[in-house]
Amino acid sequence: MSLELRRIVAGYPAHGSREARHEVLHEVDFDASPGSITAVLGPNGVGKTTLLNVALGWITPWAGTVNVEGRDLRTLTGAERGRLLSLVPQTDHVAFEYSILEYVLLGRAPYVGSMQSPSAGDVEIARAALEQVGMGAMAGRGILETSAGERQLVLLARALAQEPRTLLLDEPSAHLDLANKRRLVGLLQAQADTGRSIVLTVHEPEFAAALATTVVLLREGTVLAAGPPEEVLTGALLSRLYGISISVHRSDGRALFAW
Repeated sequence: MSLELRRIVAGYPAHGSREARHEVLHEVDFDASPGSITAVLGPNGVGKTTLLNVALGWITPWAGTVNVEGRDLRTLTGAERGRLLSLVPQTDHVAFEYSILEYVLLGRAPYVGSMQSPSAGDVEIARAALEQVGMGAMAGRGILETSAGERQLVLLARALAQEPRTLLLDEPSAHLDLANKRRLVGLLQAQADTGRSIVLTVHEPEFAAALATTVVLLREGTVLAAGPPEEVLTGALLSRLYGISISVHRSDGRALFAW
């Protein structure tokens, strides 16, 4: 497995208390294999982003283990983690007026020494990542001049420039129009075809159905169901997940959701 989470219990300190805890994830098991696309689906506040943060080592779980490429995450250096895992966040605070190319080059940090500048090879990789997401012509433009949708594509390019074994994406379609959502689906499928593991959190069952090989339903910090989309994206399970009546119809191999 590229990524394994076993019996994860994690959360945050309770507000106003040093001792009390707010538990978000409860005994969660999660796997992502090479070449797979795993969509983690659930309503707001169920722990989807927390799950990604635990996988990245940004949150230390209170119980359970995280293994990346068969190695305990706790034993990896920061550079090793950066070469194995990358994240496309929902948003990113940019403190300086980088050019888009300079910003994407930040993804090469795990390969560049602390006192070194990016090499010509690093620049070539960053430019190729921008071309992949359709932003190559904008490489010299300022990052602060981008729209929300363009910024999302640049974040994806930065993550691709890391050349990770596992790519994590937190609500990647949130700011994209329909054309760029279609581009994203094709791009992620192409990345999976290279053997890279893709893990993304989503709100939309339609988006999960369009590209996932595995769907994980996360409800109140626990895994309600996990498996192929046709087995998991059912009216009964989705109704339990969201607490409303949802029906699923299939036509020409596509799932249609109604509520």
